[in-house]
Amino acid sequence: MQRRKALKLATAALGLSPLATAAGASVAPAPAAEKFNLKFAPHDGMFREVAGKDVLDQIRWAADMGFTAWEDNQMPRRDVGQQEKIGNLLAERGMTMGVFVANQINWREPTLTNGAGEHRDAFLEDIRNSVEIAKRCNAKWVTVVPGFVQMRLEPFYQMANVVETLKQGAAILEPHGIVMVLEPLNYRDHPGLFLTKASQGYAICQAVGSPSCKILYDIYHQQIQEGNLIPNIDAAWDEIAYFQIGDNPGRKEPTTGEINYERVLAHIHGKGFTGVYGMEHGNSMDGEKGEMAVVEAYRKVDVKG
Repeated sequence: MQRRKALKLATAALGLSPLATAAGASVAPAPAAEKFNLKFAPHDGMFREVAGKDVLDQIRWAADMGFTAWEDNQMPRRDVGQQEKIGNLLAERGMTMGVFVANQINWREPTLTNGAGEHRDAFLEDIRNSVEIAKRCNAKWVTVVPGFVQMRLEPFYQMANVVETLKQGAAILEPHGIVMVLEPLNYRDHPGLFLTKASQGYAICQAVGSPSCKILYDIYHQQIQEGNLIPNIDAAWDEIAYFQIGDNPGRKEPTTGEINYERVLAHIHGKGFTGVYGMEHGNSMDGEKGEMAVVEAYRKVDVKG
């Protein structure tokens, strides 16, 4: 990790004296920034220029900058030792582990909409594996995407197939206190998927009827898919367990697009949500400057007090 460079940038962001980052073994690291009020969760690669390529160094840097959560969609692809190191570091720094993707998604054909058979069996195996992964990294939420529409099957049969598969998955997760969060994705970026709207996710969660099956409300996706964000969040509220953030157009950090994140996040917080907000987007600018711009954008939209 390029430690001194990272500390200089952190110091500049905090408005501290540059002497704090002068070279020398006796110099202490820059003080940590004030913690964000909301549990914003960066991900691997978002701060690699300022913190280095090592994910553990990125987590440390994010914690120093005031972030209190972390997200890692690729956690199942990491080896067991790395999963445990991430979990231990997050616990050490008082950070909440956000989602990782539980099921292997086939982006070419229907999956859970097919019902019983190899796709359901593979999904349930993924869920069993996710329990062990979640234990290693202290995760409480796992993302599930049901897959594509089955064009040769009437929609309500597809719905019944998805609900039954998720009931079986929820039964695996419930004893461990783990929640699978269903993510509706927009038609523009992911055409042909079965789950696209929060209202549809709400109906599925109501039918599954388990505390281990809830909605991941990705604000970027739902702005594209149906807009009307605050009323739709209110309507689906009882089944929402997790939020993700990205501005539109561009899917970059807040303040770069059309979504009034200050207002939307204040509304969600005002309703009593205390969970994680995954930073599910790219950076609007490259390099160190772009990464620091992400931090400043989140300072701007964070709830006050």
